[in-house]
Amino acid sequence: MKSSPLVRIALAAIVLSPVVVRAWDYDGHRLVNQLALAALPPEFPAFVHEPASAERIAFLAGEPDRWRNVPDLPLRQAGGSWTDHFLDVEQLPAAGIDPATVSSFRLDFAVAFAAGRAAHPQHFPAIDPAKNSDHTREWPGFVPWAITEYYAKLKSSFMYLKTFEELGTPEEIANARADVLYVMGVMGHYVADCAQPLHVTDHHNGWVGPNPAGYTTWNKFHTWIDSGFIQKAGITPAELLPRVTPARALALPARSDGRDPLFVAVMDYVLAENRLVEPIYRMEKAGQFSNELEKQGLPDRNHGPVNPAGRAFMEGQLLQGGQMLASVWVTAWRNTVPDTYLRTQLLKRQAASPPAAR
Repeated sequence: MKSSPLVRIALAAIVLSPVVVRAWDYDGHRLVNQLALAALPPEFPAFVHEPASAERIAFLAGEPDRWRNVPDLPLRQAGGSWTDHFLDVEQLPAAGIDPATVSSFRLDFAVAFAAGRAAHPQHFPAIDPAKNSDHTREWPGFVPWAITEYYAKLKSSFMYLKTFEELGTPEEIANARADVLYVMGVMGHYVADCAQPLHVTDHHNGWVGPNPAGYTTWNKFHTWIDSGFIQKAGITPAELLPRVTPARALALPARSDGRDPLFVAVMDYVLAENRLVEPIYRMEKAGQFSNELEKQGLPDRNHGPVNPAGRAFMEGQLLQGGQMLASVWVTAWRNTVPDTYLRTQLLKRQAASPPAAR
């Protein structure tokens, strides 16, 4: 495939500053944002590709994980700190909720889930208060709602940016552009999380419950997929950027059920990733991600050959996260409507200003 000029620019920058990816740790989240930037179509606003802007978007990929490091329990409970990073899909039907028709309103879902959990206590293990100081164990996660909300924030940012570009001051335009970069960067974290199948399942850290296939119950499996195996494989951005394809806006047809079309598209993405949970456990069982020495945490865990099937799977997931993120960004930009209120106010300001100030 012939690479685009934007991909070649990104490759040149990365070759000059080589980074080894540790997948869904900071470097991997950073890579997904970089892949998304490379996938943007040529007509997307050019300022996002300026070196400082691209670096800002890449840096912000790690922001939601940084929020998790604070000791403040209210923030640790808040969506941005922890529960927005995942969705244990299997808990929805356990609470009597159909994942295919779940509400796109976060609080409506929370109320329905709490009621369903109370009505079906036999499907949920007891919560240990000693491990629940931030009161998050009651929830299955909210990542599709977080992405949907950031999509709306990005549309808002583009709305007022376009208006300021028409009628605003240079300072207002610069600030509005900075807001766009911030939302794009932070949103990327949550989209990338969904590309890691262990973020969308109850079996997020070893198989739980009935296990007739004998899948691993290794309680470091998630960490190994998030960082260990990718570090061992030594996947670099330069390897993946040439495989990026131009992103298109997501199709968002109007819905008769009242659900937000973007939420439905994101939920479809999450459910598709959930269907990879058992395959990833089968791959682990077949030794395509690790070996017994690595499971036991013995020295030199990163030595030994890297299985090509495991490597190909991880590369594919990183690329898929980048492509999905770029599509959400493009969809927000293409679906931006005029900010008529702000435009009216700026026209009034312009009319009231002295001629010399115009």
